[in-house]
Amino acid sequence: MSLTSHRRCRATLFVDCLGWDVPVVDRQCEIDQFDTVGTAYIISANENGEHEASIRLIPSTRPHMLAELFPHFCPGGVPVGPTIWESTRLCLPQRHGAERRRQLRNILISAMVDFALARGITCLTGIIPEPFRKEVLAMGWSAQPLGPAMHVHGSLVGAFAAHIRPDTPARLRWTGTYVDTQSQVQL
Repeated sequence: MSLTSHRRCRATLFVDCLGWDVPVVDRQCEIDQFDTVGTAYIISANENGEHEASIRLIPSTRPHMLAELFPHFCPGGVPVGPTIWESTRLCLPQRHGAERRRQLRNILISAMVDFALARGITCLTGIIPEPFRKEVLAMGWSAQPLGPAMHVHGSLVGAFAAHIRPDTPARLRWTGTYVDTQSQVQL
């Protein structure tokens, strides 16, 4: 599967469906200033190699959304360091329906945890809509809000930090979030 397919799905979701004002290249691929060398992508593809869902991971030692665009969401300061990465651009296309989207979300979160454990990443941060932040904070891992939710373009949004430890997969299994992902994602 190509990154182009992934970026087309991002454009469809974030621009066409959600109406975000983000850069689109050639009127079809959503690419922003954080899609750079050093950025990692976890992508779930179907048996035909077509994009199903994806998430982007950015080292906090490089420019990332929370530090560059939303530092005011972290009154205590934006967490940064060599073992802290930001998760962003969770792309769960609407075409899948609610149950499949939840399955894909769990696949991506599980793969993200595996990626973090394999690379010594101890914390994942992000900024997401408040209803989803409440879900993320309740998934079983050690996580906390980084500040209060605030309004952005009419929606409540908030920042979070999820700590990654050896017991994180087991803790996420308690809530049914962690699943085996070895054959389901590309890094």
